[in-house]
Amino acid sequence: MDYGKFLYDLHKKEHEAKKRQKQFQIKEIKFRPKISIHDYSFKVRHVKRFLKEGNKVKITIMLRGREKAKPELAHGILERVFEDIKELGEQDSKVRSQPWAVSTLAAPIKTGEKDAKTKNT
Repeated sequence: MDYGKFLYDLHKKEHEAKKRQKQFQIKEIKFRPKISIHDYSFKVRHVKRFLKEGNKVKITIMLRGREKAKPELAHGILERVFEDIKELGEQDSKVRSQPWAVSTLAAPIKTGEKDAKTKNT
């Protein structure tokens, strides 16, 4: 086999492998500790929609001013969000705290995992 045909076959294999990969994006939703009920539910609806589409969602709680002294407010909002999206997604990474923000990643639950969770309960 000549070298050109070898490179052509290699390129075709790489292209086929790329087509079979699952593509997803990381979407980001930002919350604030003093968020109103309507704004909170609106943003949670977006998180649910992104998870249904198969995307990962970065949930960030932004802290400003005196809110920086109370990061437990941000952790409370994160817990509330994950409680509201538990049927569609789960926490994918540990919570990262910075002086101005607290963030984590939510990933959609795979269909096999969803069925196993419903059978166990």
